Amino acid sequence: MSILASIVAQPKKHLREWDFLIFALLTALSIGYGQTTVFYVIYFFWWNEFIRIVVRSLFYRHNKSNGSNQLGSKFMFGSLFIMFIYLVFIIVFFGMIANWDNSDITLTNMEILFFKNWFFNINLLFVLFEHIYINLNEDKTIASFGQFTSNMLVLHISIILGGIIMFFIVKPFPETFSPDNLWTSVLIILPFLLLKIGMQFMLSPKKMKAR
Repeated sequence: MSILASIVAQPKKHLREWDFLIFALLTALSIGYGQTTVFYVIYFFWWNEFIRIVVRSLFYRHNKSNGSNQLGSKFMFGSLFIMFIYLVFIIVFFGMIANWDNSDITLTNMEILFFKNWFFNINLLFVLFEHIYINLNEDKTIASFGQFTSNMLVLHISIILGGIIMFFIVKPFPETFSPDNLWTSVLIILPFLLLKIGMQFMLSPKKMKAR
């Protein structure tokens, strides 16, 4: 059985693969419609981790097998505080300042920010259902808010990568690297796709067990 056939036949065992495939598909569609920017990807990675923290926290707090919820609440508060700092930085820097002289990109970013980009919204809904499904199918919900997860690592690296792309590629050539330019958009988004699949592969359960 091929890898693709296995993913389709056994979706429960290939959630990571489904996560990447749907993200890549919706991102490709948004590129085709000129609705993808660097902000789109980084903002999505932020929401991915934020949803994980919130869903994980809710399941942890309502799990009777956990003797105390104080530890989970403490980690959740700390995680959300850090995520809030990231959010402000991502919106202000990648959403506004980095593209201040390009009204088209800024407008696209604002549509993404206020959930007027349906490709982005559908992707978030899938992430939400995915994390709910993961927690529903665990024997015991463990508070993992303090762990440095693959999502958080992707977010960190994507912020650095996004800064490099914005200042050394997009900003010097604003007319070339615009949302409605298909091929340049693909070149900009491709490193983020490779980053996401690379982190998922390296930090997958099978790889971690092998170590």
